[in-house]
Amino acid sequence: MEKEETLRLISSAQHGDKSASEELLLRNSPLIKSVIRRYKNKGVDYDDLYQLGCVGFIKAVRNFSCEYEVRFSTYAVPMIAGEVKRFLRDDGPIKVSRGTKTAAVKIARFVEEYKREHNESPTIDIIAKEFDIEPQEAVFIMDSNKYPVSIYERNDDDSSRALLDKLQSPENEDDKLDKMMLKQIINSLEPRDKQIILLRYFADKTQSEVARVLKVSQVQISRLESKILGKIRSEYCE
Repeated sequence: MEKEETLRLISSAQHGDKSASEELLLRNSPLIKSVIRRYKNKGVDYDDLYQLGCVGFIKAVRNFSCEYEVRFSTYAVPMIAGEVKRFLRDDGPIKVSRGTKTAAVKIARFVEEYKREHNESPTIDIIAKEFDIEPQEAVFIMDSNKYPVSIYERNDDDSSRALLDKLQSPENEDDKLDKMMLKQIINSLEPRDKQIILLRYFADKTQSEVARVLKVSQVQISRLESKILGKIRSEYCE
């Protein structure tokens, strides 16, 4: 499909034209199938995988913007894969126990209350002490309840590492898709937000160092970073 025609159909679909959405789905069916093929033999019927892929594709149509400066197909691929991966994690063969999910909710509530009282996030050690568990168990519980984007996220405590840093496995297709999604997300950010994320997670700067670069306070950077990550979750993970 020509780029101009694709953009025209996307615009129509975003304005409520169901026939445009159906046309996009029909024409991009091979793309959807090429992505979901990686998740065959995971205990989910192929038809169900295809439906999940379609849901991710429609989300891509709904959220796409020409300002991202990427081809729509490049944008759509990680969205399609993300929808399938979320299902496999939350509802598919790979499940998190009810007790772990309950504990994750309690920890999340404690973290929010701690932030309000102290203007910063608690360290893993503080969380572990509060719930009388080992730090490793606290990390597992917190990661079990996060969206895929959280593999790139750290706590405000600069001694903590992103989940991605803790994974020591060779790059596979899922890794490549995650990198594509990460690049897509970063490119869609406003210039200041993009600078904060690049300095924090790629230049490995502390919040205080970023604050000095941008000539603002560390507290402002902490708030901006939380706001940026919240926006990413709402736009790419819901």
